[in-house]
Amino acid sequence: MKIILINGPNLNLLGVREKTIYGNQSFDEYYVKLKERFPQIEFDYFQSNVEGEIVNKLHEVGFSAEGIIINAGAYTHTSVAIRDAISGINSTVVEVHISNILTRESFRHESLIGPVCKGSIMGFGLDSYRLAVESFLV
Repeated sequence: MKIILINGPNLNLLGVREKTIYGNQSFDEYYVKLKERFPQIEFDYFQSNVEGEIVNKLHEVGFSAEGIIINAGAYTHTSVAIRDAISGINSTVVEVHISNILTRESFRHESLIGPVCKGSIMGFGLDSYRLAVESFLV
């Protein structure tokens, strides 16, 4: 099974930015542990702060990967383009958020991409990614 992890803007700063919300661990550190936990899965990882690059990546992998896990960051609440890209591909997509977006500022309460994903996982820290991986295994 091949699963692509796509992270959006500012997630390259995990472990550095707003540690009370996002924790002390970098995504790179977590990614190593995730791959060790699921050796039977072929992972690929992509991060961009640029909306169009995320759309391009979805188009590139969205017809061959068995699964895509996306944390679109702030684009979750603003990007019709990412929503349309998810709608236009064949791969199953799971939305992930490290924090519980429903307990944060009101502008974060609506996800534009959630309705076109298989499901959404939020609020479990970086472990939200593990839970998303497990959703592909059941």
